[in-house]
Amino acid sequence: ANIRALVIYLRSVQGIPLGRLRDVLFDLFGLSISEGALVNILSASAASFKAAVSLIKARLLAGTAIASDETGVRVGRANWWLWVFHHGDSAVFVADAHRSKAVVEAFLGDHRPDFWTSDRLSAQAGWARRNHQVCLAHLIRDVQYAIEAGDAVLGPSLKGLLKRACAIGRRRADLKDSTLKTYQADLERRLDCIMARDPTSPAGIKLKRMIKKTRANLFVFIQNRSLEATNNEAERALRPCAVYRKITNGFRQEWGAHLYADVRSVIETARRRSIRALEAIRLTLKGLPILTPVSASF
Repeated sequence: ANIRALVIYLRSVQGIPLGRLRDVLFDLFGLSISEGALVNILSASAASFKAAVSLIKARLLAGTAIASDETGVRVGRANWWLWVFHHGDSAVFVADAHRSKAVVEAFLGDHRPDFWTSDRLSAQAGWARRNHQVCLAHLIRDVQYAIEAGDAVLGPSLKGLLKRACAIGRRRADLKDSTLKTYQADLERRLDCIMARDPTSPAGIKLKRMIKKTRANLFVFIQNRSLEATNNEAERALRPCAVYRKITNGFRQEWGAHLYADVRSVIETARRRSIRALEAIRLTLKGLPILTPVSASF
């Protein structure tokens, strides 16, 4: 079981190619395992990880909020997408050939959370029963692009306002509900003043149109303490996937992409629950859930 866990860890977490992984196992442990046997070890673990992901997904869908993001991945000769759906201590990755609403719909089924956090990708909008929080980090970058493209009417003030909102969000633990309500009203008033201006540059006109479209989704997090101003946790979850893509150039077959998504789901959820990656893999192979911190013994 330890060797199986190590193979999965070195391949899926560290991104070591199969040929090099074969050499590593021989050099370090004197184990002679062919590439074909390594592939068999990986494919044989799929059921265990799928079972673990079903538990993680159930917990995620039982909550009131979900955040999502996606990044590109190569599967065979095609461009696929690796999605992450997450909140709190749970994260589920999905590998799919599409970057459309169909992916989100298939993941959610009949469930609709109260709140959703994401960037402005249309496929990730319209899923919340109550409200959608747009990632302010993405929005601040969009505003910066407008400033660099020549907008001096809306951009600078809007950037300052969004940063102010993020700062308030970071202080929420020390603020009363009534204070947050006052802050949100103040943010809305300041936004009214900014949006009353008429930009003249194409970048400014485009920015104003964008803010009008997303205005109701800017400050949802202020009075909803379970939400964040940004979707930075999704970007953090996807960062290892981007590194893996650069190292390995993707996957030869679809099953490899699906297995990787399931392994990442376990690893990222374990990280959020203070469990080391290798220990999480070992627990999964034993059919045990990722519940509480466990000291790694390998």
